[in-house]
Parts: sequence; structure tokens; C-alpha cells
Amino acid sequence: MPPSLKVVRESFSTAKPFTISRGAKTSADVITCILEHDGHVGRGECVPYARYGESVEGVMADIEKMAEALANGLDREALQSELKAGAARNALDCAMWDLEAKRSGNRVSDTACRMLPRPVPTAVTISLGDASDMADAARAHASQKLLKVKVGTEDDRARIHAVASAAPNAEIILDANEGWTEENLRDHLLAAAEMHIGLIEQPLPAGKDEILAHIPHPVPICADESVHTCEDLEGLFERYDAINIKLDKAGGLTEALKMRDRGREIGFGIMIGCMLGSSLAMAPAVLLAQDADWVDLDGPLLLARDRPSALTYTSSMVSPPHPDLWG
Repeated sequence: MPPSLKVVRESFSTAKPFTISRGAKTSADVITCILEHDGHVGRGECVPYARYGESVEGVMADIEKMAEALANGLDREALQSELKAGAARNALDCAMWDLEAKRSGNRVSDTACRMLPRPVPTAVTISLGDASDMADAARAHASQKLLKVKVGTEDDRARIHAVASAAPNAEIILDANEGWTEENLRDHLLAAAEMHIGLIEQPLPAGKDEILAHIPHPVPICADESVHTCEDLEGLFERYDAINIKLDKAGGLTEALKMRDRGREIGFGIMIGCMLGSSLAMAPAVLLAQDADWVDLDGPLLLARDRPSALTYTSSMVSPPHPDLWG
């Protein structure tokens, strides 16, 4: 008998509003894909993202459309061509990985990781606000190794100075979420260099970032919205120094592993990021992040509640998932 498919919509309230340059969120609206076969259950979570033309209803429908293919023996490799990269494929791909592990008695890490998985340091995110509030938030997390600071306004210089001064011992990633422009880019890059920022993520809109190939990078620049799958990598090398791999963009762990390895071959630094979701969404990404240069998997820490058997976060470290959660 083929596995049965169930698709569930769930919502997790945030502990407080989470603000980026595109607006604020008060909940993580996620989709959980559940595969059951011979008493074993595999699960995967995705977060539909309007920026990429996705909706909860559309992603649920895309997953449900795969029921017939699953009944006809669809496997993970075939899934990569049957469903386009994005949130729907991510949920189903990760559910397949989880089900395979449950049925075989082997851990996903046996296949996905080169070594025994270990806790990895993750960034803590500072939401976008005025410079004073952001400095207070950075000061409260100043003991963390890595802070990811949301920026992306017309003039972020005061914010950059405030957070860097408030957390002088932390490495800081600035995430502009496509919010800067060609006109203010150089000023922001110089301000970031002056304050010893470690990385700048997606300063310009995807498709409007050609200037990045023609100006100095006093701080390394990481592609996020500009990179989704392996097919995007070759065209980005002159513009970016690093890539942010997210399961919801890549369409699952299967493609994300290929992206990580191909990105290394080309010469990119590797960041593993996430959408705003629960520990179930982060679990496969923690395995993907085992040899990353930067890890940003603090999504569950922004929620008012998480799932049972949630990931363990200790100080700046996140541990690999327990099998009761995933993998």
C-alpha cells in the first residue's frame, strides 16, 4: 500500500510582533504535510511566502495534487521534477525524508551529514524598529555569538551604529530584505564596514542587483531572495560572496543539500536560513547547517509556543532534532 497523505494548516502566534522591511507578522502560518505508511508517520513543515507568489491555500492544493503520484510510487528523486521548487515541495520532501527514517530505523543524519551531527551556533534576530529600540534589543542579546539585524529603510545608518555599539562582541548580519536602493547602497555599505559588520544579506531587490558586480564589497554580501535552487548559482558569483539556503525556497532538503555542495564548489560562503516557523521546519535545516559559515535558525524562539519534542536551544546553540520531532 502507498503512504496516505494528509495536509494540515496550523498557526503559531509570535511572542511579539516580528517586523522586517515588508511589514510586521504576529503569527507563523504553516502547512504540515503528514505521510503515513505501515504505522510509521513522516512529517514536514513549510511556510508559504507571498513574496514568491505563494498562499496557504495554493500550497495546500499543490501538495494534495501529489496524492495520485504518491499512490503510483513517487519517490524523493522523482518529486524534484514533479513539483516546482518552493514551500509545497519542501513540506512533501521533508515528510518523505522523515518517513524513510522512521521505516528504516536509520537517522536522516546518516545520509545527510558527513559526521555525527552536533549543536551549531545560530543567530538571534533583532526585529526592525527605531534605532533606540533596536539597540536595547541588541544589548539584551549582547552575549550571543551572532545577531541578525533587520534593516532595509531609506536610511539605516543610525540603526547600524546603534546595534553594533550595543553588542560589540557579537558578529552581526544585516538583513535588508531587498529594502535598499542603488542611491543609498554605498552609504550603507560604508556604515557597515565602519562598524565591523560581518555580512549583509540581500541589500537590493532580486533582479535589480547588477550593480553589486561593479562596486567594492567592504562587507561580504549574501544572496537570499536572489537565490532559490542550484540553477541560480552560476549567475550570482560576481554579485554575491555568499548564499542563504532556505528549505522553503529550495523546495526541500534534497535540493538544499545539492545547493550547499555546489555552492562550496563555486566558492560561495554558506548561510542556512529559515522562514518564521516551528521546530519541525527547522529540524532538517539543523542537519543541513552542520558545516555552514552562518546559521540563522531561531524561528521557534520568536514564537509564543512551539511543538512537542521541540528543538533544544541553549544560549546561542541549537541541537540536532530528536527522532520524536523529525528525522
